[in-house]
Amino acid sequence: MRHYPVMLPEVLAALGPKAGETYLDGTFGNGGYSQAILSAADCNVIALDQDPNVRARAEELSKNPSFRFIETPFSAMDQVLGGEKVDAVILDIGVSSMQLDQGERGFSFMRAGPLDMRMSQSGPTASDAVNSLSEGDLSRIFKVYGEEKQAGRIARLIIRARDDGAITTTDGLAGIIERGVGRRGKIHPATRVFQALRIFINDELGELFRGLVAAEAILNPGGRLIVVTFHSLEDRIVKKFLRVRSERPASGSRYMPVAQDEDFAPGFNLKSRSVIAPSEQEVAENPRSRSAKLRLGVRTDVQDLPPLDSLLPRAPVVSDYRWAA
Repeated sequence: MRHYPVMLPEVLAALGPKAGETYLDGTFGNGGYSQAILSAADCNVIALDQDPNVRARAEELSKNPSFRFIETPFSAMDQVLGGEKVDAVILDIGVSSMQLDQGERGFSFMRAGPLDMRMSQSGPTASDAVNSLSEGDLSRIFKVYGEEKQAGRIARLIIRARDDGAITTTDGLAGIIERGVGRRGKIHPATRVFQALRIFINDELGELFRGLVAAEAILNPGGRLIVVTFHSLEDRIVKKFLRVRSERPASGSRYMPVAQDEDFAPGFNLKSRSVIAPSEQEVAENPRSRSAKLRLGVRTDVQDLPPLDSLLPRAPVVSDYRWAA
């Protein structure tokens, strides 16, 4: 199956590749962005990915001396670069089509396989979660990370089903949900539950938040932060991060004004306040891109920015639990 680097023309337009610059592709995947960037200018690309399955593709591109690959989560970009600065950071957030297409990875109920969902292939699996967590925790995960309206009902279905045996496969979990809540329209009733479990198991929102902070630290003045997201939870974090880092703090109400910080200087300039969407042609050719959104910030020369409060929803993360070995 063909793999599409989502919104590639828009990413390249936002990046504006130039000879001699260095770019960080934080979500290497199948290498679509990295390859296109290397072809666009005589530049350098550093690619990151925590998925060991991308090594073979990375080795192919490593024949180009301008390309370097590091196996690591993108949230660690500032640590692995050891003080090196870059001229852009590009992030394509979420699960890749390559991962979705591999049934043995357990990301999609469209392909039968083990209920895994781990991007790094280490730590607890989605099966561990559905078979170990309480009804309340499962409901909370589905509601916050999946925005699932029937979160409580689906959590109860899972608790009852696992009394008859462990839930270990993607089609097994999808079948429990479909039989329990029914199916209306084109969207499978397990869609949001699978999204929520994937985000939970991989701490995707925490990874995104830490990655944005790390990108801010390694970008040169004039460096571009380009982020492509696929659902509202991700986009909300990116939007708020860029707004907080680019706007003067609010002045309060007209009845209780807050003194403005005369020394305030933004860490990012926003080229556009409107989000960039994929073209109609791309959506027709690659339906996965239909929910994609691109946001762009340009780094200023301000270095000492105040710390950020957490932008993350309050929900359980894997590290909250004791997991069976």
